[in-house]
Amino acid sequence: MGKIVFIIGGSRSGKSSFALQRAKEKKGRVAFIATCSPRDREMQIRVALHRKNRPRHWKTFEFPEDITALINKIGSKFEMLIVDCLTLLISGLMERKYKESAIKNKIEEMLKALKKCPSDAILVSNEVGLGIVPQNKLARDFRDIAGRVNQMAAKASDEAFFLVSGIPWRIK
Repeated sequence: MGKIVFIIGGSRSGKSSFALQRAKEKKGRVAFIATCSPRDREMQIRVALHRKNRPRHWKTFEFPEDITALINKIGSKFEMLIVDCLTLLISGLMERKYKESAIKNKIEEMLKALKKCPSDAILVSNEVGLGIVPQNKLARDFRDIAGRVNQMAAKASDEAFFLVSGIPWRIK
């Protein structure tokens, strides 16, 4: 079975760049699973920049409806899978009215699929719990769910890195 690396950090901390660097060190085919469905101009620009930074020969799968089914389908066809990022996956599920228990179940299924997968995997996520407590309930719910999902991903990973200002700190 492959190795799972979890990369977490704040916004613009260098998480995705570090994930790309790690994946480029791996020989073989890479699948990039993008969880963001860009809905506004600013997000479209961010996604375009991320696309530009990825090697053209990597296969990209954008905002799959069922990430576990995708991993089960493609996992043996690639040497490396990158899931970027878990917090946008959570956000998308919350937009579709998934409750916390259903979101955690989906993440648990994904982590189990990655554990069985022969490919190595890199999971990228945002650390959203270091700031102030949000005033509105939806933002608090998102922060809490993301924190719990990040704990699940860290526990399932073989290695974990916390990115600060582009500097990776190995935490596991």
